[in-house]
Amino acid sequence: MDILIVEDEAEIAQLIQLALEKEGFSCRVSRDGVNALRMFQEQAPDLIILDLMIPGLDGLEVCARIRQKPGSKDPYILMLTAKGEEIDRVIGLSTGADDYMVKPFSPRELVARVRALLRRSLRQGGQHQVTRTQNFIVDIEQRTASRQLNSQEAEILDLTNLEFNLLSTFVSNPGRVWNRTQLIDKLWGDDFFGDERVVDTHVARLRKKIEPDPANPSFIKTVVGVGYKFEDSPVM
Repeated sequence: MDILIVEDEAEIAQLIQLALEKEGFSCRVSRDGVNALRMFQEQAPDLIILDLMIPGLDGLEVCARIRQKPGSKDPYILMLTAKGEEIDRVIGLSTGADDYMVKPFSPRELVARVRALLRRSLRQGGQHQVTRTQNFIVDIEQRTASRQLNSQEAEILDLTNLEFNLLSTFVSNPGRVWNRTQLIDKLWGDDFFGDERVVDTHVARLRKKIEPDPANPSFIKTVVGVGYKFEDSPVM
């Protein structure tokens, strides 16, 4: 697994690199945001450890730009910061970070968070399962998903691993209301670390890819005060 460490403090970058390489991970290091984007474009990593306060472009801007770039690999992003205020966590997650750690941190916990992120997947038991609804076809084994545009045409959806798992969970249980805790248990299980509002971030990103109008979703509906549910209604 290839990990890109974006951290301007040399001692912290070295500490992270040594801890991860000891566990068998391959690491590259960038000390600023501009170089981090260049390294990402040259070779997309499996996971990025991204400090919030870095020279050039800050971590929030780097995270947002990476999430806007189409590509075959959409890496997990673990954001680091010396700030501990709640608003910083919310902003970091809203830009597309998957998890969040506040300095100072334990190298052992950081390695555990990295392993948890890289293990994220649905546990489907290995059976070839295809779920078909009025608007979607989700193939669990082939890990492909498409949305019907009309009776003759379908659009292949370009989803990240976690977005696919989230859509699969919804379409397999139409009408069911899921709260954040239930979705975390379904998607991550005991591997989850971090703020449960990361669920909202992934739902928003999935909506952008499957909804005709993400601001007024037709499929993934918000149930105020509870969570989310999937409705497979005809799209006008």
